[in-house]
Parts: sequence; structure tokens; C-alpha cells
Amino acid sequence: MKIACLDLEGVLVPEIWIAFSRATGIDELKLTTREISDYSALMDYRMKILDEKGLSLDAIQDVIATIKPLEGARQFLEALRERTQVLILSDTFEEFAKPLMRQLDWPTIWCNSLVLDERRFIRGIRMRTQNGKFKSVKALRELGFEVFATGDSYNDLAMIKEADASCLFCSPEKIIRENPDLPHALTYTDLLKRIDDFLER
Repeated sequence: MKIACLDLEGVLVPEIWIAFSRATGIDELKLTTREISDYSALMDYRMKILDEKGLSLDAIQDVIATIKPLEGARQFLEALRERTQVLILSDTFEEFAKPLMRQLDWPTIWCNSLVLDERRFIRGIRMRTQNGKFKSVKALRELGFEVFATGDSYNDLAMIKEADASCLFCSPEKIIRENPDLPHALTYTDLLKRIDDFLER
């Protein structure tokens, strides 16, 4: 059996933290896993800024409520789910993902959760497991699945390299240059063709 594993942000929906940065005018929150490979360090940095600005989870969720899937993402996902099983592997959080999953007709997502205080300020993150995307793909292969994986950022590289077939999707030039051995898709049409080739082999 074959399965497609997709990153969420940058593949199906815009980057949540970039949207939040634009909405609040806090430029420091524009940094994502496209620029910083250490996810724990990135989240520590984000939580420090949120504390300094007095921003709770509610403020982030208000912005997430305005985010729409990337153009063509819903149609791409519908076409892909007709072809094979699909699993979204993301380092985002349940508290962020729910309204986005609703807009995508509730695909399966494996992600993480937040630790909140009584005022709903973010005090930590509860990772499902460290390096969860890689471990998920590895476990699926051990269960007998053949896996196609795609993503756009540094935190996707391990799962992409572990999969039976894979490609980057709309990644920054820096990541593409640093990984010249990895194929790269720029459109959903191209990505779907690569997945079709994987499914047909």
C-alpha cells in the first residue's frame, strides 16, 4: 500500500507565523523553518516575543481564522485523496490546525500541542515526539507502506530523504541550492504528476 505524506504550511496553507507577523506588525515573527532549522530554538524565540508583546493564543487564533488555503490547495488535496491515502505531517499545533483542517474537509493530521497558562498564554510546546515527521515516515515504511513525502522547509528534509519517493515543493532558493539531489515541484500540477508516477510504478 502507498501513502502520501504532506507538510502543511507552505504546501497547503500559508505560513501561520508570517500571517500573524503581518497582522500584528511584529517583523521578528516572520522567521520560520524556512530560515531556522532548529525548531525548538525557533519556538523559544517566538514565545519570548509573544510574552514581551502580551499576546496570548487567542490573538494568534484570531489571525488563523482569517487564513485561507493556498490557491488550488483544496482541489489538489481532493484529487490526491481520490488516488491514495494522505497524511499531513506538521510541526504546527492542534490549537492552530483545527480551523484550517475544516477548510480542507478534515484530512488526517499528525501534529503537536501547546502548553498554556490560565490566561491562555503559551508557556511551552508538547511535541508528539522529537523529529516527528522523520519518525512517522520511518514507522509507516516499517508497517509496510511505500511513502511519498513533500515539504518546503528545513524541518521537512529528514522525512523527504527517508521516504521511498519525494520532492521539495516551492522551497526557498537556499534550500534548493543546499539539496541539489532533491527534485523540486513548483505547482500542484507538477506535484500531482510526481505522485502519480510514484503510485504507478
